[in-house]
Amino acid sequence: MNAMLGERLSIVTNKPQTTRKRVLGILSDENYQIIFLDTPGILDPNYLLQRKLLDYINNSVKNADVIIVMIDIIKDSEGSKTLNDKRMKRILERDKKPKILLINKIDKSDEASIKVLTKKFETTNYFEKIIPISAIKNFNIDSVLNSIIEYLPEGPKYFPDDQITDEPERFFVSEIIREKIFENYKEEIPFSTEVLIEEFKERERGKDYISASIIVERETQKPIIIGKRGEAIKKVGKIAREAIENFLQREVFLELRVKVRPKWRNDNRMLKSFGYDSQNE
Repeated sequence: MNAMLGERLSIVTNKPQTTRKRVLGILSDENYQIIFLDTPGILDPNYLLQRKLLDYINNSVKNADVIIVMIDIIKDSEGSKTLNDKRMKRILERDKKPKILLINKIDKSDEASIKVLTKKFETTNYFEKIIPISAIKNFNIDSVLNSIIEYLPEGPKYFPDDQITDEPERFFVSEIIREKIFENYKEEIPFSTEVLIEEFKERERGKDYISASIIVERETQKPIIIGKRGEAIKKVGKIAREAIENFLQREVFLELRVKVRPKWRNDNRMLKSFGYDSQNE
């Protein structure tokens, strides 16, 4: 989606479960408008938050006209883990909407492996098209775009041509901070964190002011986020601020705090306050 829009709306890391909420992206042209619903990946839910992530997937599939499945050729060279998941098989076998399979990161593979994997997926008869791509290299992105347009039904445009998303700036700011946490902390820490924007003040003069709270589940996680003499959180704050300024195209002052909310991933009330129900309506 980022490659097709030419905008970095969805955060990307090398860790699973980076995407937690449905991110809507809008690509408009004189003759078409494509509304992308970028969802979390398929997973086996171990706690309430992950069950809500599956809701985003199911609701997005229900509302979609075209279903795009993307796998990583490096992590899933046989394609078995993704397509044999019971939830994925239910979508592929029961839903009659057009489906396109994207085999991503082919720049990390070789032609022979790509051909073998493509033939393997062709035998499933799940997909109208199978397209090898490299999102980071923009390879075959035009083919994906043309294939989506081919299967889109005719209808009116739902958004103005100059609009690329329905989310406010503070949503993307929180996602950028969360991305930097995923990139800079190991093991369970990134998965136990949430980011809340407490204040977002735009100023006519001087830098915009952003105050954000990094939520963790246990008291023992708080000093890990902060680091020795505050070095870890200062590092995350610096790189997050730079990425936010690049996204907003203006200077900001970013203040980060760490708060403990025990077992927030299994607390329905807290999850609602963090915005994990609003997109399911």
